[in-house]
This record gives sequence, C-alpha cells and structure tokens, in this order.
Amino acid sequence: MNRDPITSESEGIWNHFFVYPFSWVLTNLADLFQGNYGMAIIFMTFVIRLCLLPLFMKQQKSTVAMRELQPEMEKLKEKYDTKNQQQAQKFQQEMMQLYSKNGVNPAAGCLPVLIQMPILMAFYFAIVRTEEIANHSFLWLDLGQPDPLFILPVAAGAAMFLQTKITMKDTPQQMKVMMYVMPVMIIAAGAALPSALSLYWFTGGIFMIFQSMYFSKYRARTETASDQ
Repeated sequence: MNRDPITSESEGIWNHFFVYPFSWVLTNLADLFQGNYGMAIIFMTFVIRLCLLPLFMKQQKSTVAMRELQPEMEKLKEKYDTKNQQQAQKFQQEMMQLYSKNGVNPAAGCLPVLIQMPILMAFYFAIVRTEEIANHSFLWLDLGQPDPLFILPVAAGAAMFLQTKITMKDTPQQMKVMMYVMPVMIIAAGAALPSALSLYWFTGGIFMIFQSMYFSKYRARTETASDQ
C-alpha cells in the first residue's frame, strides 16, 4: 500500500483526481475545526455516508425486489433443465421476462457498490497519506499511531458486528460467518494501523448501524404490505 504523502504534485489519475481532493477537503475542514483533524475525519465520514445513502437504498431495494421474486424463480428452475442448452435458453428468456414484468434489474444491486468503492477507498487513502493527520492528536489518540488502549479498534469492531447483524438477519446461515470475521479483521487492523483509520471505521460503523436499522424497518413494512 502506497503511504507516500499525498500532495497536489502527486502523479497519476488516482492520486490527483481521487485521493488528493479528499486530502485537501480534510485539511481545510481541520482548519475550520481549529486544527482538529479528528473532528474533520468524523464530519467528512458522515458527509460521505450521507451522499452515498441513495446508492445504498437503491442497492437494498433491489435486494428486496429480488427476494420477493425468489419463489417464482425457483419454479422456473424446477420447470427447466438448465443443463440442456435449449431449455437453458428458455429459462433465461423467462427469467428476463419475469424481471421485466416486475420492473427488476438484477444488476441494480451491483452498480451502487461499484460506485461506492472508489469513493470510500479514496477517502481511506486520503486519511493514510495526509501527512498532517499523522502529526496531530485527538482525545487520547495520536492519530498517526495505533490506539495504545485498543478502545477504538474494539469499538469499531463492535460497530461492524452490530451493523452486519442487522443487515444479515435474514441471510443464509453459511453467510453469517462474515458477521464474525469482519469485526475481527477490523479489530486486528485497528490494533496495528494508525488510530485515524479506527476513528474512520468507527464513525462509518455508527452511521451504518442507523442506516441498516432504518432499512430493516422499511423492508419489514414492504414485506408486510406484500403479504396483505
């Protein structure tokens, strides 16, 4: 991972058009917060998550729509032998007709993720490579060093656990292993990496908890309405 300080002179499209703009905004926000880079990270994380919220909602609505079609999709799978080329083609045609009839785009759940990832990664690298962050403190933290008390990594891991537990409530049991793997990875990374990143993960995790709670209620209302 490239940890060279990011500046306006950094070369490359990724550095110049993605990472540096976030670094510039962080630096100017810190000036507004009287040099407090911790508050700049918190504020910027919430702003980014708010901007990405419509994409998240689109992704989740697509997931709900696909889940509602699951019974009809299973019937089509039973109707056709997909190992047979002709029947596989008929299966695909009827699947597309099913999607079209219900106004569902199976790719709609993937597109928001593809858009979100470069933004979140650019902000991550902006935190890592903004030299001024490493030289500042926030609360008990030296932002350029791991949390000596391990409080923030554990808090970030707990936030990740709660968020994934809400999100994966109705997912198959075999996939729920991620509910435990991801928090452990966050805690391990937070214990080794600069605490500025743990602050970012914790703040984003808190936002995602409320976001997931909201959508969980929305999904419950939608499923109740469809059953009536």
